[in-house]
Amino acid sequence: MTVFFLFVTGLLAGSFGALLGLGGGVIVIPALTMLFNFPIHTAIGVSLIGVIATSTGAAVVYVREGITDIRLGMVLELGATAGAILGAVTAGMVSPKTLYLLFAALLIYNSYSMYRKTDDPEAVLPEGVQPAEPASAVNSSYKVKNISQGLFFSSLAGVVSGLLGVGGGLIKIPVMYLLMGVPLKVAAATSSFMIGVTATAGAVVYYLNGDINPPVAVPVALGVFAGAMAGTWANARISTGLLRKLFVAVFIYVAAQMALKGMGS
Repeated sequence: MTVFFLFVTGLLAGSFGALLGLGGGVIVIPALTMLFNFPIHTAIGVSLIGVIATSTGAAVVYVREGITDIRLGMVLELGATAGAILGAVTAGMVSPKTLYLLFAALLIYNSYSMYRKTDDPEAVLPEGVQPAEPASAVNSSYKVKNISQGLFFSSLAGVVSGLLGVGGGLIKIPVMYLLMGVPLKVAAATSSFMIGVTATAGAVVYYLNGDINPPVAVPVALGVFAGAMAGTWANARISTGLLRKLFVAVFIYVAAQMALKGMGS
């Protein structure tokens, strides 16, 4: 029965994550820690397995469609992988209370981003969610710029991924789109291509530390994958404005609860 509920948790996280333009980790980790009482290190490790699963599905589609800038992704992934390993190693050395506080801060940032977000197709979308602009809008003649700055921020995204169990697309996509001159659709597709590799680097460290529980990770990852596919399909067919406002309130509440855990209350 527990396996079923873990699968449903992943399914809901993947679905709502895709609908809201978020990675499933910001839903999976609070659910595992607050509803199932798993240690936060275990929850982060399980979340990274879910990121790998969803990235694999999205990346295959984008690469097949020729949208992904594979060369750019491989360059930036050098920094992201190193950052993910650093973040995962750091997570193993910091206390659960510190991770609760950091994750609460991440939820507040996500809430702010969701509050400001519109349904404008030019809005920056996080990992695993396809922008609304048509494929014909992608300009294949773009020239990538600011490679060194891109590597730095990609490394930072990797640290966040390894430390908190998220994909890092909230950093990667804006950096490629706004700083490096990459078209939005290409930036989102390239981020989807990258985050699975980034998450794998972090997940290996968590596994070696004994923080990945396969009986927990497998049903959650399968649920997240299925939910992300369903949510991506539904994203272009329903209005998510009201849902986004609801989740802003939910995330603020969850952030407060995790902050209280972090402060030992």
